[in-house]
Amino acid sequence: MRSMTRLPAHLVLPTTPLADRAAVITGQHWRITVLTERLLRLEYAADGTFEDRATQTVINRAFPVVPFTVTRHGDGVRLVTSSLELHYDGAPFSPSGLVAHLVGGRQHGQTWRFGVVPKHYGGRANLGGTARTLDDVDGPTELDDGLASMAGYAILDDSASFVLDTDGWVSPRTGTGVDLYLFAHGRDHRAALQDFYALTGPQPLIPRFALGNWWSRYHAYTAAEYTALMDRFAAENLPFSVAVIDMDWHLVDVPPEYGTGWTGYTWNRALFPDPEVFLAGLHDRGLKVALNVHPADGVRAYEDAHPALARALGLDPEARAAIPFAIADPEFLVAYLEHVHHPLEAQGVDFWWLDWQQGTHSSVAGLDPLWLLNHYHFLDSARHGNRPLTFSRYAGPGSHRYPIGFSGDTVNSWESLAFQPYFTATAANIGYGWWSHDIGGHMQGYRDGDLVTRWVQFGTFSPINRLHSTNNPFAGKEPWRFGAARGAIISDFLRLRHRLVPYLYTMNERAARLGEPVATPLYYGAPGGEAAVLQAYESPNTYFFGSELLVVPIAAPGDPGSGLGAVRTWLPAGTWTDWFTGVRYTGTRWVVLHRPLATLPVLAKAGAIVPLVGGDDLSVANPAHLHVRVFAGADGEFTLYEDDDAAAPRAVRTPITWQQAEGRLTIGPAEGAVDVIPGRRRWTISVTGIAPAEVPGLESSYDPGTATLMIEVGEHAADEPVVVRLGGIAPTDNDVTTRCFALLEAAEIPYADKDAAWAALTGEPNLARRVAAIEGVGLKPEIRGPLLELLLADA
Repeated sequence: MRSMTRLPAHLVLPTTPLADRAAVITGQHWRITVLTERLLRLEYAADGTFEDRATQTVINRAFPVVPFTVTRHGDGVRLVTSSLELHYDGAPFSPSGLVAHLVGGRQHGQTWRFGVVPKHYGGRANLGGTARTLDDVDGPTELDDGLASMAGYAILDDSASFVLDTDGWVSPRTGTGVDLYLFAHGRDHRAALQDFYALTGPQPLIPRFALGNWWSRYHAYTAAEYTALMDRFAAENLPFSVAVIDMDWHLVDVPPEYGTGWTGYTWNRALFPDPEVFLAGLHDRGLKVALNVHPADGVRAYEDAHPALARALGLDPEARAAIPFAIADPEFLVAYLEHVHHPLEAQGVDFWWLDWQQGTHSSVAGLDPLWLLNHYHFLDSARHGNRPLTFSRYAGPGSHRYPIGFSGDTVNSWESLAFQPYFTATAANIGYGWWSHDIGGHMQGYRDGDLVTRWVQFGTFSPINRLHSTNNPFAGKEPWRFGAARGAIISDFLRLRHRLVPYLYTMNERAARLGEPVATPLYYGAPGGEAAVLQAYESPNTYFFGSELLVVPIAAPGDPGSGLGAVRTWLPAGTWTDWFTGVRYTGTRWVVLHRPLATLPVLAKAGAIVPLVGGDDLSVANPAHLHVRVFAGADGEFTLYEDDDAAAPRAVRTPITWQQAEGRLTIGPAEGAVDVIPGRRRWTISVTGIAPAEVPGLESSYDPGTATLMIEVGEHAADEPVVVRLGGIAPTDNDVTTRCFALLEAAEIPYADKDAAWAALTGEPNLARRVAAIEGVGLKPEIRGPLLELLLADA
């Protein structure tokens, strides 16, 4: 039931829900809106009443009008755009009466019929979107539909959404009609996603600090213990930018008459005697702070906020009655934010982990409390003009407007890890680009140091890297808990994550401006003919990580003999260079990639340019020292984006170009609000995939193991160009013999097998005979496979 409370202006989401009349075709009981050549709104209402307000999902229908033709026949219509042809008989929607063809797509599988679920070779044609949560999921789980489909079309059903009134609150629809959006983009999945963002709103620009490492653990820390842990991280050069305090920040041991202590809003002063000092100390250490809250039990009489909230709601505080969590009541919502959350934020809480686990029902039938929490908390977090942020589970299409997503309580298992790369990238199909997982695993399952190491590697190359673990003394994710060797690897990847922040922040801006999430499935960008593109759909765990990199996580135990983990993937057309080893691969083929525990396959496209933090300062600030990695083989260009992290940012862009034939790298000058970056910057350049080269006038060194030339350019003004010219460049080979020797030397196999393999590698004059000789030695697949990978990498 609706109260008379008026929402404050900052809780009202701006919307533009009215379509241009020239784009609308109507009948007595139906309405069709042509939003783009490939996106239609299809409505049917028996009473002829249609919805023009924004909804929980759709906030913009004011698209530019595109060309189309309409031919009416009786009560029905034939509609043609440049991309589709729709036939409708004017009756209630039915499979025979509402049909659309992709232009040039009348063949099998490319005709859409209302209500018919498309299949692809007997399986699901829709490529999936995402799911509400991975709570208690050990391995795969069913995904909701997304916008990408092997059939070439997808449906977004908005019929059950509540509407957003102009005052910012939600209301039920007045009718029971059908309200669908037909996405008919063929296999142009990026275009479908961009139309979706135009319809539902863009992904917001997230704060820069969110791209660093997050520390999170369900553990009853004291303030002294927590700050001591942060100090040890700093002493060991382990960078973190976000400190998440799980539920033990608040009172959990409460009198039995109040129920459980799962919900709470009052600091546990036994653990945190001076919250303001504790929070200020974390801020001084360069950390932003999130507190966990399970709000379902409301605000009870022992809470510090109870008296003020009771008075705001017209209740008697002296009655000490519990105040239910009535999130579907705007009066409660406004008072709850003002009297419960805002005082804690004034103490220094930066954002909230909204840990809602109580399902989809509120006091209003059909209104999901999780959506209400996400929507209004996110808007509320921007009330002071800062960039908004929240951290919560997914609540359906449109949830991309409220980053960051919490994927739930992850089971500690290889099966869980194996599902997460696919789950993360596939979420792009419904525009959801900022999943955060419990990296390393949260609960149940088993302890496996290799598993945690592989998980942290995946987290480093994920949208968000948040380490987490459950309330168990054995479950912490501190690197030193996993032995010297694994601990060193985990530590190196945590440092690499912070070095990647300039690249990630540029991808963050690109996601907001261009509608391209940071992680996207391989089939979004795999070049080649039809056969090659189809192969990309068979590599679900391989994904593009921004514009320059391809990531293939290893999510299975390694082989004890070779010491290598393995993963099979389709490699798209082009030349790809391994980030860690410099090995060059030729694409348009299937490959099995093998890596020791210290690395995973991260492949850079030819001409890739990746800006990193240089030097020793691993904070997330706009750096004074930048290291630009270039992967030779083609021309490349990249525009580094930086800003002041404000809600309305003052931005600066620095173009970087690589000209392969000339061996020339040009940086800048920076353009825009150059005062938000250091006035002078030190630049380090590394070029991978070339033979040793001269760099006149500059200090340089060469690493033959990775075929990388490192150049120290020195310090330059940000608003002046920097040009580095190499004295002639030449490609280099993969030095297969040296790499194969190292692989055989490390393998724990019989010496006779090593000798036979080495003889095969060194005794044959050409590649074909060497491959045949290796095949004939009789090595186990775990050793033969890595040798053949190296032999054939750039064949």
